[in-house]
Amino acid sequence: MTRDSMPSHHGPAGSGGSHENVTMQLLLERASIRDFESREIPDDVFNDVMRAAAHAPTGGNLQPYSIIAVRDQEMKDRLTEMCGGQRFISRAPVDLVFCIDYHRLERWAKLEEAPFSARDAFMSFWIAFQDTIIAAQNICTAADALGLGSVYVGSIMSSFPELREMLAMPKGVFPVVLLSLGYPKTRPKPRQKLQPNVFVHNERYTELPDDELRAVYNAKYNHAEIEAAPERVATLEKVMTRVHGDGAAAEMLVGIGERGFITMAQRYFGLHYRADMMPIFNESILKSLKDAGFGCLEPYEYEWELDESEVE
Repeated sequence: MTRDSMPSHHGPAGSGGSHENVTMQLLLERASIRDFESREIPDDVFNDVMRAAAHAPTGGNLQPYSIIAVRDQEMKDRLTEMCGGQRFISRAPVDLVFCIDYHRLERWAKLEEAPFSARDAFMSFWIAFQDTIIAAQNICTAADALGLGSVYVGSIMSSFPELREMLAMPKGVFPVVLLSLGYPKTRPKPRQKLQPNVFVHNERYTELPDDELRAVYNAKYNHAEIEAAPERVATLEKVMTRVHGDGAAAEMLVGIGERGFITMAQRYFGLHYRADMMPIFNESILKSLKDAGFGCLEPYEYEWELDESEVE
């Protein structure tokens, strides 16, 4: 692809700026798209994007993933409902559901009379999860390179059983993430990000001093001050009390009163990704994994004896 055929991007300060390398420019200026044109993606363009997924790095070159492309409007509407009513899902030309797929590999192993236990091994699950996400990110980059746009949707985890049933997933197949894909009506500027000097550590993990840590996050979120509306403060108090106790909640309320606003950290962990609610989903998610045939999060029972050389 020539430079003239690349989509036009203009990133804000701190996004990485312009770069003479086209691929680097795409990566530095990538932004999530939530407003898509109605036109369909041509088959040749879609196939090129899928080929990028096929060439993503994968452990042992096993490619333990499948991608279910959803174009049917009724099914896209159902996906929207499952993901909390995010309307861009139903308006995107195609929604891609990325899945760990050990069903296909297990069938291959059986056909070739090979032993197979990947669904019961956490190490295998962990590698497959990584491989699935890497393939998804390859698609994001390929989509941007071809003038498309995309947005990840993680909230499919709230409807694992319904999603697996709707998409007819057999045992050994489990959804990881959804990606809405299409041509953007507009391409937004990338959001401010933490830069490498914050998250890159040399030789060993090192911690920023408290004042520097607070400063980098304040800069990332443009020193946002969330209105301390009574209902928000009440919710924050309830969440903090549940997670850290009455004393921490009282101290938090004093800080909000002195500042006169709610911080971004309080907004994220107290109002959006609620710290009291997130762990509650553990049980249902683990049950969904088990129902899908994955025993990798439970102790593995075996009757044979292992010598030291086999566990090194």
